[in-house]
Amino acid sequence: MDQSRFASLPLEWIRAFEAAARNGSFTAAALETGVTQSAISQRIDKLEKRLGTQLFLRQARSIALTVEGEAWLPHVQTAFESLRQSSEGLFGAARSRLTISASTSIIDLWILPRLAFLTGSVEAQLSFRTMVLASDTGLEDDIIRIRYGAGEWPVAFKTPLYSEEISPVAAPGLLKSGAGWTELPRIALSGPRPGWSEWAERFGTPTTPLPVLRFDTFAPALGAARAGHGVLLASLPLCAADLNAGRLMRVSEDSLPSHQTYWLLGSREAISRSQWDRLETALRAPVV
Repeated sequence: MDQSRFASLPLEWIRAFEAAARNGSFTAAALETGVTQSAISQRIDKLEKRLGTQLFLRQARSIALTVEGEAWLPHVQTAFESLRQSSEGLFGAARSRLTISASTSIIDLWILPRLAFLTGSVEAQLSFRTMVLASDTGLEDDIIRIRYGAGEWPVAFKTPLYSEEISPVAAPGLLKSGAGWTELPRIALSGPRPGWSEWAERFGTPTTPLPVLRFDTFAPALGAARAGHGVLLASLPLCAADLNAGRLMRVSEDSLPSHQTYWLLGSREAISRSQWDRLETALRAPVV
């Protein structure tokens, strides 16, 4: 087989193929790449002749990939993505200032314990913006965000901060009363995490007593538990420092796993690839 026809395939031919295949249209590919529809068609014709195979089935008002075209497309897209990532990593301009939006709980309980490592890693001025639950639901391009969910945001960069695990905790002083922990006052937390009803359904514990305190963010709820006001169904990763220091204790060996957790989210407008890699490492690092 003559391998020379596969050497030095013009990049603009391959780019025309990928854009047309992804958009399902020569016209849309032309608009995306800034050339004419005729130029897209000519480049694909030349590519097909060089490869010795037909990549598209051309119809009156539409195009469709052939079997060969469908087989080649993911390889082309992987190659383009690798080229983009390597170019950005090597030559992308680092941002001199990074803005991170997160809840007060995440800033206090997760970011601050890692702040020294974080500031020494990203080599940029850091600005923190406290998220307001009712009004901060969008995803601005120039802001790095930390949000709770299943990771289904359409962003360029994303990674979970930790694997969520939920279990009841209480202050040691509260447990000295001698009562079983299921009889002690409870603290409730609004939001997406599983609550006391899910715990009772999973492990068969009583649904009473009803919570005497309810909070809409984790940090003050944790503070109330630390002060001995009740048992909190807590995120174990977020209260690890209190558990390690003995300020709180787990009252059950059982735990509720969750498919949701806090995710670090970023766009290419907000952060360069190399900075993202360092930021991810710093915020996922264990605290020593």
